Amino acid sequence: MANYIHVPDGAPVVPKLDVTVDEHDYRPEALQLIKALRPQWKPTEVKMKTFTDGITNKLIGCYVGGALQDVVLVRIYGNKTELFVDRDNEVKSFRVLHAHRCAPRLYCTFNNGLCYEFLEGVALEPEHIRNPIIFRLIARQMAKYHAIHAHNGWVPRSDLWQKISKYFSLIPTHFEDPEKNQRYVSWVALAVNITYTLKNPLRNPVRLSSQVPSASCLREELLWLQQSLSKLGSPVVLCHNDLLCKNIIYQHAGGHVKFIDYEYAGYNYQAYDIGNHFNEFAGLNEVDYSLYPERSLQLQWMRAYLEAYKDYKDQGTDVSEAEVEVLYVQVNRFALASHFFWGLWALIQAQYSTIDFDFLGYAILRFNQYFKMKPEVTALNFPK
Repeated sequence: MANYIHVPDGAPVVPKLDVTVDEHDYRPEALQLIKALRPQWKPTEVKMKTFTDGITNKLIGCYVGGALQDVVLVRIYGNKTELFVDRDNEVKSFRVLHAHRCAPRLYCTFNNGLCYEFLEGVALEPEHIRNPIIFRLIARQMAKYHAIHAHNGWVPRSDLWQKISKYFSLIPTHFEDPEKNQRYVSWVALAVNITYTLKNPLRNPVRLSSQVPSASCLREELLWLQQSLSKLGSPVVLCHNDLLCKNIIYQHAGGHVKFIDYEYAGYNYQAYDIGNHFNEFAGLNEVDYSLYPERSLQLQWMRAYLEAYKDYKDQGTDVSEAEVEVLYVQVNRFALASHFFWGLWALIQAQYSTIDFDFLGYAILRFNQYFKMKPEVTALNFPK
């Protein structure tokens, strides 16, 4: 069994540069990186553009001239992200996916980040990924990822539960900021109340103290998730694990899509990757879970995915109704694990991140949706 990424023999070696980039005053050190990667560029002519879509890291595009043709992307890791992101694994994932023509070229790593090739195209929005033409391209590209073989035929295993357990150990018990802390403890009381109500639907929820620790209900939910989802039979494959809209680049000229950002890539349950993507139909900055794909769209998406997945695995392209229905149940149940994962992630980010984003509010949204969705998806049954 293997849960690590194996880089194929012959993959280009990625140099490590001894440079540390200041996220607040990044130009001097970024120019050091550019000098090594693009020695022909004159430092005075190098322009830098900051991308603001990401909420984990800081991303700067470096280029010369008026057009964004040859752009070197400099990604500076977010504060304390080494606590929950395996950076060695990210680099290996990058190299594996590039070897399979699924990722841009990784130019180098440095002490607190990496540099890589810019992909031309449009970063998608929630309205785009509902388009039948585009969602079929996304389904096929995900299938291509999932069909990448494990090294020497080893049977991979998911590290989902290991990651979630690690995140669980890192969540804060309180925040120094009084307003933020009050929001947190108020939500914790609500979360425990919701959990109690789900277990006792005929009784009135108990009014619990706001001092109830978050671990008391989340630990129980984690145990339930692991026990219930692990037996669903979803294959373990190489997953992207973070397929939000902005991580999908649509290239209109070629009529295809590419995925970017591989921080969370690794072996995981097939259904998790799909369910996680479906959760992202709700958007990020203005989250609206009414946009979660309805059953009819999901079934079309899953059929396109299974046809492509079987094709990449040399198993033909015939897909039965039963296969689609099984995947439907697996995906919607694993969507719960996605909410749980990113809820924990957001709580950690709320403690450490310097990025201007309401991580605590986002955590509350994800966990509230988890509790709302739980009875609906646990009622789903496999076809007989």
